[in-house]
Amino acid sequence: MIEILNPTELARAKETGALVANILQTLKGRTTVGTNLLDIDRWAKGMIVDAGADSCYVDYAPSFGRGPFGHYICTAVNDAVLHGLPHDYALADGDLLTLDLAVAKAGIAADSAISFIVGESKPAESVALISTTERALAAGIAAAGPGARIGDISYAIGAVLSEAGYPVNTEFGGHGIGSTMHQDPHVPNTGRPGRGYKLRPGLLLALEPWIMVDTAQLVTDADGWTLRSATGCRTAHSEHTIAITTDGAEILTLPR
Repeated sequence: MIEILNPTELARAKETGALVANILQTLKGRTTVGTNLLDIDRWAKGMIVDAGADSCYVDYAPSFGRGPFGHYICTAVNDAVLHGLPHDYALADGDLLTLDLAVAKAGIAADSAISFIVGESKPAESVALISTTERALAAGIAAAGPGARIGDISYAIGAVLSEAGYPVNTEFGGHGIGSTMHQDPHVPNTGRPGRGYKLRPGLLLALEPWIMVDTAQLVTDADGWTLRSATGCRTAHSEHTIAITTDGAEILTLPR
């Protein structure tokens, strides 16, 4: 299903997007060396409940996971990149952590992810990974607008990732979002310009470039959810929910 939101729904989407962004930034600020991933999940739950919102993850049970997910946020560390199931792990100095959060409020969902390095150590490889996903996300957003096509976004994202020398996996990517978290159209992280669905005002998309240092192959952890790089290399992931407008694309998941 491809869903086009009306102005009232778009206004609610902006509120949900800001909530997601504010929660992520609060969690990032609280996360230090020694923070346990289960504490991050607990903090996320508290903020979601206090806001009168609903988690998109707790009861989520898609075909690719061993569901239901049972937690409120995805926490992926180092070689984990997607769907990281929170578990009893205390973060160490230099760990690369990705927080991925999707929340629904007043019937509209928003989805965002941030990657950052915990503590004082800043490994150059991790810094480059994060920077590349952020630049690719910015390129994808710049390519989005009424009349553009999904392939234009995918091409813009893929060009940044490939030029930086990273393999690109197309198994998981961006997606439509609205009254539910995952909708059509699928937005691969590489593609051909001028192809695919033509963007319309009122369409919401979650764009999410993610990369692994030296492989495009994923392996599933024993928990049935967490996806890791097949070689054990580090990974990074950046995501925003955007709304297509008559003027271009508006980022909804920015903190206020």
